[in-house]
Amino acid sequence: MTTTTTTVGDPPQAVRRITGWYAALLRTAFALLPAYLIAYLYYFQDPHLLFESHVFHEIAIAAATLEGVFVSYVTWQCYRLSGEPILRWLTLGFSGFVLIYMLHGAFTPLAHHHMWLFLLYGPASRLAMAILLFVGLLSYAAQADAVERRTDRWQWGMWFAAFAVIDLLVAVLSNSSMAGIQVARLLEGAALAISLLNVACLIVRRIRSPLMQIFGISVMAFALSSLAFLLGKPWNHMWWLAHATFAGGFFLLSYGIVQAFHTTRSFSKIYSQEELMAQLRQEMARTESALQELQRSNQKLESLAAVDPMTGVSNRRTFVDRLETEVSSAKRGGAPFSLLAVDLDNLQRVNERFGEQTGDRILRSVAQACTEAMRPYHGIARVGGGEFMAVLPSAALDAALMIGERIRASIQSLQFEGGHEHFSVTASIGIAQFGQDGTTSDAIMRAAGERLKRAKTHGRNCVIAV
Repeated sequence: MTTTTTTVGDPPQAVRRITGWYAALLRTAFALLPAYLIAYLYYFQDPHLLFESHVFHEIAIAAATLEGVFVSYVTWQCYRLSGEPILRWLTLGFSGFVLIYMLHGAFTPLAHHHMWLFLLYGPASRLAMAILLFVGLLSYAAQADAVERRTDRWQWGMWFAAFAVIDLLVAVLSNSSMAGIQVARLLEGAALAISLLNVACLIVRRIRSPLMQIFGISVMAFALSSLAFLLGKPWNHMWWLAHATFAGGFFLLSYGIVQAFHTTRSFSKIYSQEELMAQLRQEMARTESALQELQRSNQKLESLAAVDPMTGVSNRRTFVDRLETEVSSAKRGGAPFSLLAVDLDNLQRVNERFGEQTGDRILRSVAQACTEAMRPYHGIARVGGGEFMAVLPSAALDAALMIGERIRASIQSLQFEGGHEHFSVTASIGIAQFGQDGTTSDAIMRAAGERLKRAKTHGRNCVIAV
């Protein structure tokens, strides 16, 4: 059976380039989506419209805190399994954000009594996370951390202690004479600058893997949320939009973390669509090459299974299959055929006297001689130690007898050298014919074998057909 494989060529390079630009444009538009809302509120919102709900704010902060704890844990699990430094810094960034940001919610009831204690924890948490994410981005694709470092309690404990110190420092700053709108704007502006630095670093380093694209869009959302916080005032719509924008970026980045957790537990070993398609094409090419090699190997194995390795002619199994085919053809009305059984005389004595290597050389020479003497027929097979058989299609006994005599004479004419002696060998041949001597393969082989034995008892080196 012949299998035809149709390969569909790649689309034109121009189409691929245009669609690539289009996809990049869509990603950019999606990343900048909060900017359109910020611009709308900045130019069209009523500054007197406020939504001050302490309960809603506390619930939102509590939900964000729980989300942050969950994402921190999943990120740590990914880091523990892959050891990627970027995942270590992401874990620290999420954990630091949670430990600082939760105080922003806890102090919501103090919004009117101690505003800076309420407000400053927000920008401080975003700044801390932006810095840690940036350090992680710088370590992207770096060598994996040692296994011992991934679960080093002392190292993790030191970081959590550092976050507690930051909480304390923010509290001290909130109660100092420095507390005020300028400090809040300074912290938020620094968070905005570091977030934009993250995006710039992604672009400069040309990091384009799918998860890192999610990372870039999320960090851009963090930057835009800081911008909205700078433009807004507590409890107005811009201020709430800033919260929503930051939450959207956080949720998107957590989605990337979960994707990593369910696949490779890695941020750098998730491939882009182009990389996957290129790898798929390479694997398909390798598979096709392997299938072709397997087909050649199978053909070679089939050939080896059909050939006697000593002489290079057909083996007994192949000969029996061919004989069965000739019997079936003859039974369907085809012409009768004859069977030759050829056996070298005294091969055992030759092996004992001159060695088995000489005997092997004799077998190869005899097989070649039989092949040449049988022409125009072909298909000599070695069926035993020094025994050969051949099927002569459409040949009656007289034609088979002539071929047999030609084979016998050809074998006798061969000259061999063993030690310092020159010698020749002879062969006895028995012939049987389909129909006359039987109509099954067993019967014909039995008849040829019996005549071969008679040739042996009649002095060898002869052909007997009746």
